[in-house]
Amino acid sequence: MQDDLSGTRVRLPALAISPIRAVLRRIAYACAALGVVFLLVALDLDGYKDSYDGKVSLLDALYYATVTVSTTGYGDITPVTPLARTVNIVAVTPLRIVFLVILVGTTLEVLTQRTRDNFLIDRWRSRLRDHTVIVGYGTKGRAAIRTLLENERAKESIVVIDPRGDAIEEANGDGFAGVVGDATRSDVQNRAGVSRAKEIIVATQRDDTTALVTLTARQLNKRATIVAAVREAENDPLIRQSGADVVITSSEAAGRMLGVATQSPAVSALIEDFLAYGKGLDLEERPVKPHEIGRSPSQCDGVVVAVVRDGRIMTYADQEVSSIMEGDRVLVVNAPQE
Repeated sequence: MQDDLSGTRVRLPALAISPIRAVLRRIAYACAALGVVFLLVALDLDGYKDSYDGKVSLLDALYYATVTVSTTGYGDITPVTPLARTVNIVAVTPLRIVFLVILVGTTLEVLTQRTRDNFLIDRWRSRLRDHTVIVGYGTKGRAAIRTLLENERAKESIVVIDPRGDAIEEANGDGFAGVVGDATRSDVQNRAGVSRAKEIIVATQRDDTTALVTLTARQLNKRATIVAAVREAENDPLIRQSGADVVITSSEAAGRMLGVATQSPAVSALIEDFLAYGKGLDLEERPVKPHEIGRSPSQCDGVVVAVVRDGRIMTYADQEVSSIMEGDRVLVVNAPQE
């Protein structure tokens, strides 16, 4: 686990050796120590005595190796010849110590790794401020991220939530932090720092899930801008009531684009151009500049197509925006820079 934003259950990039692999490796070492003790006893069965019947079989040798390596033994099987006792002193006792070191070391490693991981995750989460949370790393979520990156948003400021582990692995590979879990749950959203996010984009596959995710996000964060995608237009009011600031009806938007393309391919191409930032014409929202206050939209810098005032969007031809006011925001068409 790395102390950065390049991925995290909260999942961060994988360790050089995962905890599971480390434990399995130690189990293999312990089994090897047990096997060596069994082999030493099996090669000298006559050097040991069983208090039950006086004879030591291969099963007795395995039993002796097990209880001797894992404990101090029960005393029912004992070495009786000088050779057997020498082997116990020289080999069996050190192997018992090795076995205990492996056992204790594995426990300490797991506890230490867990504590370290929790510390790094808490430290990572505490540094999250004004970031963007993307719920759903499907087609819509990835497209939203591409647009953010085209608008010069840093990868370190984007956190992805998705219930699919493979989707988060893909997000990690693309350089984004990822949280595996159900985004309708507040604890999952808290792991992604939703309460301190600036923007939340909800791009799930189901409208009912979108409503629950939006409602949970709004309860955790009252100030963030929440943008949600829905499939059916009839669910738009529900998502807005859940707390979304902007709702995009994906199926209807695609349908309109198909209809426009059949009637006017040029208009369709122009809309696509607007949606691709940095290619051709760009549609930008910005605050008004001091020298634009009091002027008409046609006198502002760039081509003003609409004005946002008190949350209302009005076109440049609306009589209410014949004069730009302080606090307005304008939607401007910008030509590509030469």
